[in-house]
Amino acid sequence: MIISDISVKRPVFATVISLLILAFGILSFNDLPLREYPDTSPPRVSVSTAYPGASAQVVETKITQQIEDQISGIEGVESISSSSQDGNSRISVEFSLNRNIDEAANDVRDRVARVLGRLPEDIDPPRIAKADSDARPIQWFSLTSPNMDSMALTDFAERYLVDQFTVIDGVANISISGAGRYSMRVWLDRIALAARGLTVLDVESALRRQNIELPAGRIDSVEREFTVRVKRAYESVADFRQLTIAYNDDNELIRLGDVAKVELGPTTNRNEFRGNSVPTIGLGIVKQSTANTLEVLRATNRKAAAINASMPEGMALIASSDDSVFIETAIQSVYVTLAITMALVSLVIYMFLGTVRAMIIPAVTIPVCLIAAFIGLSLFDYSVNLITLLGLVLAIGLVVDDSIVVLENIQRRIEAGEPPLLAAFHGSRQVAFAVIATTAVLIAVFVPIAFLDGNLGVIFAELAVTIGTAVIFSSILALSLTTMMCSKLLTNHAHDSWITRTVDNGFHWFQGAYHQGLAWCLPRPALIMSVVVILSAGSWALLKAVPTAFAPQEDQGVFFTYISGPEGASFEFMQGQLRQLEKTIEPFVESGDVLKYLVFLPGFGSSEAVNSAVNLVTMAPWKERSLSTQEVMSTLNQEWQNIPGIRAFPSMRSGLQRGGGGQPVKFVVGGSTYEELARWRDLIIERAESNPGLSRIQSDYKETKPQLLVEVDKTRAADLGVSVRAIGQTLQAMMSERRVTTYLDNGEEYDVILQAAEEQRATATDLSNLYVRSDQSGELIPLSNLTKITNIADAGSLNRYNRLRAITISADLNPGYDLDQALRFLEDIVVNELPATAQIDYKGESLELRESEGGLLFMFLLALLVVFLVLAAQFESFIHPIIIMITVPLATFGALLGLYITGDTLNIYSDIGIIILVGISTKNGILIVEFANQLRDQGVEFSAAIKQASEIRLRPVLMTALSTIMGSLPLIFTSGAGSESRITLGIVIFSGVLTATVLTLFVVPVFYNLLGRATQSPGVIAGHLRALQIEAESKPPL
Repeated sequence: MIISDISVKRPVFATVISLLILAFGILSFNDLPLREYPDTSPPRVSVSTAYPGASAQVVETKITQQIEDQISGIEGVESISSSSQDGNSRISVEFSLNRNIDEAANDVRDRVARVLGRLPEDIDPPRIAKADSDARPIQWFSLTSPNMDSMALTDFAERYLVDQFTVIDGVANISISGAGRYSMRVWLDRIALAARGLTVLDVESALRRQNIELPAGRIDSVEREFTVRVKRAYESVADFRQLTIAYNDDNELIRLGDVAKVELGPTTNRNEFRGNSVPTIGLGIVKQSTANTLEVLRATNRKAAAINASMPEGMALIASSDDSVFIETAIQSVYVTLAITMALVSLVIYMFLGTVRAMIIPAVTIPVCLIAAFIGLSLFDYSVNLITLLGLVLAIGLVVDDSIVVLENIQRRIEAGEPPLLAAFHGSRQVAFAVIATTAVLIAVFVPIAFLDGNLGVIFAELAVTIGTAVIFSSILALSLTTMMCSKLLTNHAHDSWITRTVDNGFHWFQGAYHQGLAWCLPRPALIMSVVVILSAGSWALLKAVPTAFAPQEDQGVFFTYISGPEGASFEFMQGQLRQLEKTIEPFVESGDVLKYLVFLPGFGSSEAVNSAVNLVTMAPWKERSLSTQEVMSTLNQEWQNIPGIRAFPSMRSGLQRGGGGQPVKFVVGGSTYEELARWRDLIIERAESNPGLSRIQSDYKETKPQLLVEVDKTRAADLGVSVRAIGQTLQAMMSERRVTTYLDNGEEYDVILQAAEEQRATATDLSNLYVRSDQSGELIPLSNLTKITNIADAGSLNRYNRLRAITISADLNPGYDLDQALRFLEDIVVNELPATAQIDYKGESLELRESEGGLLFMFLLALLVVFLVLAAQFESFIHPIIIMITVPLATFGALLGLYITGDTLNIYSDIGIIILVGISTKNGILIVEFANQLRDQGVEFSAAIKQASEIRLRPVLMTALSTIMGSLPLIFTSGAGSESRITLGIVIFSGVLTATVLTLFVVPVFYNLLGRATQSPGVIAGHLRALQIEAESKPPL
């Protein structure tokens, strides 16, 4: 090979190549962003619209459907999900991964603007955000001060803190929880109003008419201009109490204070945020859907530190929960694993080669190749993340293989008596083809990844570039730096340590045993073929037996719990239930396992529905606690079953899943009407409850919320001159929190809110005791003369998915039952028992699993095909690739057996390992087959060539296999943040390489003996052509 020849002749040149690679790798690393996982978060844009006082049914038809119809045709829309709740519409639009989020948000904003004219007049303007409408904050800060009440703290946060955080790149919005902002609360007294002949609408009209600030033009003098404006006269509680509403019969003023209680109060009293049972104000950081979580959190932590340095005395902004803790710890753990793996691989090399000088040669290539991998990541604009770092851990065993093959062959020639310089020259040329062939095979394994779409394609693409770049540079360094160093450092006195002598003695014994075993196996091909067939069938059986999941359950150090109470439960009822829940967590805080817990009431979503809450528990650091997050979660879950008034659904977040976690089973059934969907839901849940593999089954459609339906007698109302609009506005103002105008305080606008006094909106009769004014006579008419009130139960939340009315059925999995089985069970119910009009879909982890299934199988089969074709091109034969690739089912069997024995699942990390095994398992076969071809070219008899190739290549095969196996041990025995995914990967590599190596040593020679007699080496035709050319040159020209 030219590169190895030049490196031996020009050692400085070889050194410079390595140093340049190292320099560019370090520069690339410094430019790469650091994040938890590859950027698999699709762009999401949400549209949130508030319609205070409106029922879910009105919100769905008047707002949600109207907006969905407009935005459905935008380019790149993958899915649309919406939720219509009492007083609130939330729509989330997910776009394809390659869509620019700013362009997508602009398109949504444009479409929503078109539909504004068709929406109800008194809605709040739709808010469009570059985040999921249900997005969970990635960090919570608690704002505390002994000198301020909750309203003052909220006001301070809005005035001085929120803007400082929202300008941080990647932050979508700041969610403030725990109290309402300042507002002027006007508590209307219906009895006082009726006594003075006034209605609610009279009060509202007076407020709108008098509490205004208008520009009144300008005064133009000769030399100056003066702007004229009407000063706002109402800025305090006393001002509003004196606001004139009307005149009585004695021509006396009727003021607002005469018919209402006016006070300064929070915009809502139905909001609570507690940290470790202490009420406080929470600031939640919601990131943009495509933002880098780690970079955002680092920026917010820096900003919080700067804010704390300038806070008023006694006030503090404390981080209560932080997703970056897990990410930083997990990444640090992978760096430690990298260092341990490099040390173990170097130890294996030392044991086989005997001196530090020999060990240094391949050990030097490891860091150079790993750093060089960052060049590839930089070129493709990828990031340093858990997937690419795990790729580097796996790459250690691969990149050192090429150097070991070159080093071992040169060492063997030196021990046979060749001078080091000559041995380096000839030895590197001898194995150059094998090095290039194995590199080409490993690259070929990852070529099919280019055909994968979606999240899976992004994850595997970054892994492929990481390992592929490292392997390409490893072959370059093996033929340059390693060859040069061998010519300078190796001697024929390598084996001089007692460890090496022990290993040598063991190796010679093993070599003798292998010689006998090979001699026994070669005449018995039928037996070996039977073993291969049995193991291949075993692989298929294990594939069915090993549970399936999208990703392993990781100990994230944080878990959150969605809590639901009975439909229609009051705020006070939920507070009482949550106090019981807090008491169950306190023992874990005292034991030191739990660091902090937060409770939000209501949960994420509409403030109208207070029967939901969220509990966020932050565990102590991994090394400072005795219990895992899963153990604490399970114990608390059992205790929460004893709290009768609530249902709690704890789950851990996941950086790989859409929505970040939740119950694994999320099965969506779509139809035309909610009544029809409710019947289907009942049938599915009834069947699911009989399945022992499913537990905690629930749906997101519950038609049990108590409601009072007000029916207007339209004929009677028309006769009396009362419009339905006047009735609706009166009810809305008295029973809801109607924002009618604003007032100014220290440069900030605050709402003026009308509502009936609490004691006058406690029963159904309070609805009929209100008065409206007749447009014809001007008299007051009680609503009891115009309306009929009926008690009903209906759904408080109506959900849609991809523009269809939909119900999502969620469930947990019991031990021994996997997600794939659960989804197939539910799919069978729909196919066999529901009409053809029923549509099914998936969310969360269920969606990720269904999207990944076909893609992975396709990629695996395509990888096998590409590897076969690459080997065929290299060996100039279609037989040799078959012989080499016989090792693939053996490696797959070992990997699946390892997962089955350890009780692990077949998930995205094990899939990564199995696909990499395709490349690793073929490497040993290439070494044996390629050397056998060389010996045959040298005139060695066929059977002798097989035996010699197998025995001479035994040591490099064992060294490379042991290097890979030792490299997987730190993954298996790791602990702490993110260890579950590393353990899965380690098990697959360890068991797959171990099984494949042991069997390859016998299976490949036997199949070569059986199928390879009629084959030729790649250079035979070229040699025959040279002979013909020489013969032609010796003859006279034609």
